[in-house]
Amino acid sequence: MENDRKIAVLIDADNVSDKYIKYIFDEITNHGIPTYKRIYGDWTKPQLSSWKNVLLNYSITPIQQYSYTTGRNSTDAALIIDAMDILYSDNVDGFCIVSSDSDFTRLAARLREAGMYVVGMGEKKTPMPFISACEIFKYLEVLAASPANENEPRNGEKVGAAPPHAETMASIDELIKTIQVIVNDTSDDDGWAFLGEVGKILNKRYPDFDTRNYGHTKLTPLISSLKQFEIQSRKTNHPYITHKYIKNKKKNDVK
Repeated sequence: MENDRKIAVLIDADNVSDKYIKYIFDEITNHGIPTYKRIYGDWTKPQLSSWKNVLLNYSITPIQQYSYTTGRNSTDAALIIDAMDILYSDNVDGFCIVSSDSDFTRLAARLREAGMYVVGMGEKKTPMPFISACEIFKYLEVLAASPANENEPRNGEKVGAAPPHAETMASIDELIKTIQVIVNDTSDDDGWAFLGEVGKILNKRYPDFDTRNYGHTKLTPLISSLKQFEIQSRKTNHPYITHKYIKNKKKNDVK
């Protein structure tokens, strides 16, 4: 099962704030079980001192990497070497690389070449090459802005204003056009496409796609808000489970 994946979580402390740690591990448990939990940095630097309590609370192993040369990031090299060691140990099914640094682009690509499931997490300043190299990419600002369970609307409805848009995110217009193409490609003879399949293809085309990027917690409310698609619920053999299907609206039907 997907949630049984063993995932190595490798964090670049030089490029990630400790304020995101809860959201990182809350999110990674949606993808699997974090087995390796390591964070890399020069812990002699005072700017990393805020991480100390966080490391204890989340049982994260700090890896010391001294900055031997000014202007060179030795932390990146240490993380990359560890990632390859873990890969060849055959103890994990995937990796989560937490950084906003494009230097990990080739690492993410290499891990995927080896058949690993690769989740990337970083701030919205993360360069597109690293985002594209990951199978899935999550923006830390979006994860942090997601509502707490007690405040979250039922049924995954609108959660308020979406976090500031990243330059790498698909715009609403681009998203609509892409969904319309996917629906055309996957629909039955009557034009209906299974929403679950549409969502999977969206994630493949846009590794950073997340309904929370657009202010919604679920795909159905997001699709509904776009006003370009019909949505149909169909009963299944299970009394409590329904499947959602969507269809492109005709131009005359769009309001």
